[in-house]
Amino acid sequence: MMRSPRTRLGRRVALSAIAIWLMALAFVVGNISGYSIRSAMAAGERPAQFPVFWEAWDYVVAHFVDRDKVDFTAMTYGAIEGMLASLGDEGHTTFLHPDAVKLHQTSLDGSFEGIGAYVSMDDGNVLIVAPITGSPAERAGVLAGDIILEVDGESVAGKSLDQVIFLVRGPADSEVVLTVSRPELQEPLQVPITRARIDVPSVSWSPIPDTGISYIKISQFASGVDRELEAALREISEAQTNRGIILDLRNNPGGFLHQAIQASSQFLPNGDLILIESDANQNQTVHRSRGLGYARELPLVVLINVYTASAGEITAGALKENQRAVLIGETTFGTGTVLNQFGLSDGSAILLGVTNWLTPNGNLIKGEGVTPNLEVMQPAGAKHVTADLLRNLTAEQFSAIEDDQFLKALEKLGVELSPAPLLNAAPYDFVTRD
Repeated sequence: MMRSPRTRLGRRVALSAIAIWLMALAFVVGNISGYSIRSAMAAGERPAQFPVFWEAWDYVVAHFVDRDKVDFTAMTYGAIEGMLASLGDEGHTTFLHPDAVKLHQTSLDGSFEGIGAYVSMDDGNVLIVAPITGSPAERAGVLAGDIILEVDGESVAGKSLDQVIFLVRGPADSEVVLTVSRPELQEPLQVPITRARIDVPSVSWSPIPDTGISYIKISQFASGVDRELEAALREISEAQTNRGIILDLRNNPGGFLHQAIQASSQFLPNGDLILIESDANQNQTVHRSRGLGYARELPLVVLINVYTASAGEITAGALKENQRAVLIGETTFGTGTVLNQFGLSDGSAILLGVTNWLTPNGNLIKGEGVTPNLEVMQPAGAKHVTADLLRNLTAEQFSAIEDDQFLKALEKLGVELSPAPLLNAAPYDFVTRD
């Protein structure tokens, strides 16, 4: 998630080439061999261990037998990657090669050329969080929960998420073959995919026919979410019947911090606490709801799952702990850091965790996630509803919906589910505000 166009929070669920487009920095304080990191930084000194690096470097340069394999750029980048990996912030703090910097900068633009899938690094594996609706990945049969093993026959073992994304992305109309493992299959599966130009709206919505309920999906907190969400809520507010909103944050990998604050402000009264940032020196910054909000009174249910991360968790946590919404689904991923991008002189960069964030009640989400009020589990490959499906929903289509989390949200908003969605006059009484 980004605090500014160069500051990203979150679990680096990349929306990029593979789609793309998606969680905690162990801040190192204390002493290393008697050196206080804080005082060493202030004095511009280097830790006593630093000369050991140059000793190793000089031995390689002087004595390594395969001289044609001594690549100073690769050695430097490898050293940086190893340094950052030692911090234990997998999927967050990372090194970006110059080409990966360009990829990262376009990851939240909402338009790219690739296969169209949300991906994440999970326990060392590159995981398909979800294919984008209507994307080449979805048409080719890629499923949420698939693990990428190879790209065009090249193993991805040991590669960073950005390196894998860079392999998968490519110009429209070109083909890439993914080899994936799938939980229910004993053997890896090869999936050929023709890349395409993909435009991803960050906000999509639809009224749910015959219910008076509106469904809103925020796929990522990219630039412009505030405008898209406001436009959707304006239309909803003009409807004659407004019985509530289902806000879908499932598979949302995060995005810009200011967009999460703006989105939360649409649902929370002015002044409500949204999140607290805490930096390495324990300085805290408080963010509160502000401005106009077009859905501060409507009943609200929020859908979350294990792939809700970063800005999605900020929004879900704020709505839950301000007692503004009921959360249905699964505990979220557990992103807990804000990333700053620091450019290096050769065009490369590091993404470095610089602050932790806390929920309104002071809960650290890092490694824990946001828990739902009502847990509803469903398989990673379960088909979620979409705004396109709901816009022209028929009774037959409704009976075929397998999205249990969505169906439970309808029930919570007083909709009878059988034989077709019908209005129920029961009052909205399952959420209260102090």
